[in-house]
Amino acid sequence: MNTVLNKVREELNNIFVKFDISEKIQISISKVDDFDIQINNLVKYKKHNLIQEIKDTLLEKLKELEYFSSIECGNELFINLKFNHKILSKNINNLNKEFITESPKKLIFDYGGPNIGKPLHVGHLRSLNIGRSLYNMHKFIGNEVKSDIHLGDWGMPIAQIITYIESNDIDLETIEVTDLESIYPISSKNYSDSKKFKEKAKEVNKKLNTNNKEIISRWKIIKDLSINTIKEHLADLEHKFDYWYGESHVNNLIPKMLENLIEKEKVKYDDNALVSKEEAEPKVLITKSDGSYLYITTDLATVLYREKNIPYDKIFYVVDSRQSLHFKQLFSSIKYFEFNNLEYEHIGFGTINDENGNPYKTREGGTKPLIELFKETSEYIYRINKELDKETIKLLANTVLTYSDLLTNRKTNYKFDLKKFTSISGKTGIYIQYAQVRARNLFEKLNNKNNLKLSDSITKSESDLLSKLFLFGHYLERSIQTSEPHHLADYLYEISNLFNVFYEDEKIININEEDVINSKLYITNLFLNTSHNAMYCLGIKPVNKM
Repeated sequence: MNTVLNKVREELNNIFVKFDISEKIQISISKVDDFDIQINNLVKYKKHNLIQEIKDTLLEKLKELEYFSSIECGNELFINLKFNHKILSKNINNLNKEFITESPKKLIFDYGGPNIGKPLHVGHLRSLNIGRSLYNMHKFIGNEVKSDIHLGDWGMPIAQIITYIESNDIDLETIEVTDLESIYPISSKNYSDSKKFKEKAKEVNKKLNTNNKEIISRWKIIKDLSINTIKEHLADLEHKFDYWYGESHVNNLIPKMLENLIEKEKVKYDDNALVSKEEAEPKVLITKSDGSYLYITTDLATVLYREKNIPYDKIFYVVDSRQSLHFKQLFSSIKYFEFNNLEYEHIGFGTINDENGNPYKTREGGTKPLIELFKETSEYIYRINKELDKETIKLLANTVLTYSDLLTNRKTNYKFDLKKFTSISGKTGIYIQYAQVRARNLFEKLNNKNNLKLSDSITKSESDLLSKLFLFGHYLERSIQTSEPHHLADYLYEISNLFNVFYEDEKIININEEDVINSKLYITNLFLNTSHNAMYCLGIKPVNKM
């Protein structure tokens, strides 16, 4: 990405090389009120015998770039730079185009991952939000992206459900999804508590793996009913997927895969279980002693399927950090089994807790369905403002569930506080939406979208806002490189806050001079475009009114 800062870095790094300095130029956002960015490296070379020549050469080059109206170098050798808003504003459209990557990659984002037979719950929220935001960011910069929800639709959990249904003579023709959701935890408990139930479930699982017609027929009914409900709920939550594959999709590939691994002498039998050989690090269990498959078995088969049918350069697995060991085993196995040399990354994340810091549950102590949290949020927003229409409430509810989640560093846990997250002030999704609605209303009230041009003279609030808007690419790039959306989410709050300061300070509605109005509307339009780009990348849809 050729952001402003990257262009500056590139030019200055060439100078470092000339002085046999291999280190890359470090540019940081300035904490000094009078400056926008700082170059920090020089202080390290304070005692360098060529430090004065290095400094002079850098300063000369910076003056040539025309990006900056003010360039200063203090006693501590920090170079302080203030943006030339006029120059950057003229090139803002070109700058936006330059966010596009020069070397697009084919990427798959594996996230969401619900099990059929049970509802989406609060634990799925972070995977959905982080996965969608990374998908959108990479799509925004020109990478070819695909998303796969990768359903848990096979194996013992399904066998347990079918066993319970058979044992209780439940009519599958009349079963409701709520029945399935009740059966799931009961059947799991029966599997743990009852030896007779466990043995029967194992028999059902064997029949499932051998494509027994009767069992497959029951499985299809359960799968279709569950997936239709999941799709309905995800539509309410504004989530879409390119692929709806699951474990079952690759089940028929596993026997051949295991056969090849045996032929290549990469695995061996140990008490009838199939395990990787000793040289594998770490060793992994591929099949159980009864021949049943594990998560890693289907994950390995999925890797092979995707490589053949959905060509990719890299797969991102957006899954709870508690599964980090599983993905360490998966990635090492891909290498050890010599499947391919492509890239794989586990994007782990923390949990969502209640206001007391405990895992988020229902009042009854069960896992809280995600759609229930969505409805609670929607109802709370309606109570705050009963004049809002249903579509706006829906978008605001999703904004709250998305922004509050992404604002938190994905690696940490956080407390879900509905009252705090729906506030009109502070770092909230509601505040973000309010700022962009305000900006849009300015255009409607002033009815002027032509001849927008930045004035030669700008105020402090205008300068502060413009400077931050020019840094969109920097924060976008940072979120992409680290797979941490909170950098961009925090940036979205900062530009929204600066716009609100600008809005209050400038009193645009009361201005009668057309040139002055056009200049301020020009800035407002930049804010709208930038905020909407950031919102898209985060998976947030703008509302039209509040």
